[in-house]
Amino acid sequence: MIPTLLIQGLPNVRIVDILDVLFVAFILYECYRLAKGTNVMRIFWTIVAIYVLWRVVDVLGMRLSSGILGGIISVGLLAIVVVFQPEIRKFLLMLGTKASPELRLRMIRRIFLRQPDVEEQKIILEPYIQACVHMSATKTGALIIFKRENSVDELVATGERIDAKVSSALLETLFFKNSPLHDGAVFVDGNTVVAARCILPVTERTDVDPNLGLRHRSAIGVTEQLDVVAVVVSEETGDISYAVDGEVHHGVSPVELSQALESLIS
Repeated sequence: MIPTLLIQGLPNVRIVDILDVLFVAFILYECYRLAKGTNVMRIFWTIVAIYVLWRVVDVLGMRLSSGILGGIISVGLLAIVVVFQPEIRKFLLMLGTKASPELRLRMIRRIFLRQPDVEEQKIILEPYIQACVHMSATKTGALIIFKRENSVDELVATGERIDAKVSSALLETLFFKNSPLHDGAVFVDGNTVVAARCILPVTERTDVDPNLGLRHRSAIGVTEQLDVVAVVVSEETGDISYAVDGEVHHGVSPVELSQALESLIS
């Protein structure tokens, strides 16, 4: 008797409803993946906080505050489109990109099974550490950007495409002072050198040490805006530093650099 009543009380769930939920989950996951680690997430939570505050003051009957916040919420959709325009464009481009069956399988694993790719785990750090040590000894300025979750295509497009397997000799050659590609930053993704001579945004913070050069300021700027790790070799002192989330860690040893990269990107 009871099981029958429970079955009758349950809503009729169709296969289409399940597919609908999975599709919405996929859309939300991809939006989160594109925005993760950037200032977009901070803006998103600010919008959520404003909406919650609006509901609270509305319930409390605070008409002036409710009217002001209500006016902000009324143009929220337009504001979201303007603020999230780069991410929306990336998402639409991603949907229109042809993917191989292997890539689709990896996406399914990441989304539903939460299994990282084996290839993505095997990042060989030795060439990067060795190159930084050699460039530090010769006081060769360098700026290496390690890609993590988010797309960096816009900044990569400002430089020269390389797409070569990483090696210490390749990195040292790119940053050699007489090389035509030594200015700017080198973007790397796992074990691949993606591009060189890339132009980075410079931080606009006023609390940054005035003695820091353009490389360090660019490292701070790019890690403020993107989910990346920046490694800097000073041309003046030969010191090795790395930046993440807009903060610079100065004068690290090769062992400390290796441990930091292993925890941040591997």
